[in-house]
Amino acid sequence: QVQLVESGGGLVQAGGSLRLSCAASGRTFSSYAMGWFRQAPGKEREFVAAISASGAITYYADSVKGRFTISRDNAKNTVYLQMNSLKPEDTAVYCCAAGSRASPTRGKDGYVYWGQGTQVTVSS
Repeated sequence: QVQLVESGGGLVQAGGSLRLSCAASGRTFSSYAMGWFRQAPGKEREFVAAISASGAITYYADSVKGRFTISRDNAKNTVYLQMNSLKPEDTAVYCCAAGSRASPTRGKDGYVYWGQGTQVTVSS
């Protein structure tokens, strides 16, 4: 069993920044990929970013490329999502997820454990 706890969400004005954190416990963190997904009201959960077990490979959704950065600290069992130049359309609940293997994937099916999520609200 893996426990994932997100933090760092909040209310920010458009153009601002936030840094989300996801602390993991219960399994060898450095052995599996991690991802961030988000879900806005009335919409399906969508992929945001993913990172391989080693941190060497990252994937991003086109909508956040160049603005968001995913990273991980395997010594701290934590994955981060640095979000810059935030837009109102970034408003959503952001969840981290733990993958089933070392390589990252954009699909929800590639993740077996999910956090509860943290709310990000961007005002215009």
